[in-house]
Amino acid sequence: MISTSDWFRVSDFVGFDRTGLRLRKTFGTIAAILLSYGLLLLANGLFQTLLGVRTQVEGFSPTLVGVIVAAYFTGLLFGGLFADRVVIRAGHIRSFAAFASLMSASALLHPLFVSPYAWMIFRLVAGFCMAGMIMVTESWLNETASNKTRGKVLSVYMITNYFAAGCGNFLLTVGDPSDFVLFSLASIIYSLALLPVLLTRARAPVPVHSKRMHVWELYRIAPLGVVGVFCCGLVNASINGLGSVFATNIGFDQEQLATFMAVMIMSGLLLQWPVGLLSDRIGRGPLLVYIPLVVALAAIWQLYVDNFLLIVAGAGCLGAFVFTLYGLSAATTNDRISSEQRVQVAGALLITYGAGAVVGPAIAGQFMGMLGPQRLFYYIAMIELVLCAFAILTRKQRVGSPDRRKPFVVVPSSQATSNQLYISALEEKPDHVEFVIPPGDRVEQPPSAEESDPGEPRS
Repeated sequence: MISTSDWFRVSDFVGFDRTGLRLRKTFGTIAAILLSYGLLLLANGLFQTLLGVRTQVEGFSPTLVGVIVAAYFTGLLFGGLFADRVVIRAGHIRSFAAFASLMSASALLHPLFVSPYAWMIFRLVAGFCMAGMIMVTESWLNETASNKTRGKVLSVYMITNYFAAGCGNFLLTVGDPSDFVLFSLASIIYSLALLPVLLTRARAPVPVHSKRMHVWELYRIAPLGVVGVFCCGLVNASINGLGSVFATNIGFDQEQLATFMAVMIMSGLLLQWPVGLLSDRIGRGPLLVYIPLVVALAAIWQLYVDNFLLIVAGAGCLGAFVFTLYGLSAATTNDRISSEQRVQVAGALLITYGAGAVVGPAIAGQFMGMLGPQRLFYYIAMIELVLCAFAILTRKQRVGSPDRRKPFVVVPSSQATSNQLYISALEEKPDHVEFVIPPGDRVEQPPSAEESDPGEPRS
């Protein structure tokens, strides 16, 4: 009988790619955390849309809804800055369990205490917990992946992010938003997200504290990148939080609303890779002129159409382009910095995006409250045109020659603040994070790719 070792020798003889084996081992190690994260985003996709619909059932004004949405992103920002302390104290596995449990409880509290002020507090707590779970997930992925597999791992992570969040919207059709059932369903899925992480045998690193770069200092280095990230916060948070409010107020039923939101979010997958390749060829600057212009036109389209299929088509076009802007803006910033500044810059981008995500929904809610639900897209068009104009004004500045341009890396920004949440909490490079495992997380782990190939640099 052929042993396992003989099989590997035969595979090498016939030219089996060792990188493929390494990638397979990596995905075997991170499968549990990706499954937990996927369930988490599935529940969050359902809950964000459900909450927007329920606010309209309860008669909350769009302005008040915008403040409730802003409370979530305020919590997300605070979590990005301070949740690492929980992770350091409790370890990745136990802190993920604590965050998920608290988020599950907060979902159930909404129908028990129907008050906009109570909901602001619940969303603030939920945002903090989400940031902590994103920090755990992305630190785990970055530490497990090697230099040769990190791009593929982050691509799978991005697909999980958009796909799960989009599918969560379809769960809205299984119950009545004015009832308790959908809130219970979201809570159940949040709780189920605990199981894969609690049962995994893999161990996770613990991050350390850092000092952060000031946003104004980064703005002097890369003004277009910083403004682009801020505009992404203004727009993306408003889409996620107020898109369902728009759909409810123009008369969509539950199935139409779920389809509208799912198409807008899941379309973010379509152009990530092509736009990344194009930006590596022609530069980020031209794309940061043209893509915001396309998004503005798609938003203006939504102001003048009233047919469901045309509205969904416009939402798909808008989502496909708008969710590429964060990656482009972050890449533009990283093109102008040295490798030693990478971690500090990540923290500054986190704060910039978080500030936009806090302010954006409140402003968009004001537009909708004063001018009508469709003015959400007027607000989006206005922000994108401002970004386009700013990009044109900064085109005279040298944005980096092709030989200095860093490879584009796709990062999600619709459901969270991207993988900057983790590395913003580090002073050391992610490639050199120490493993400090609390007793509760000290479990067995199969040999990593780096251990099996000592000659390869550690990721």
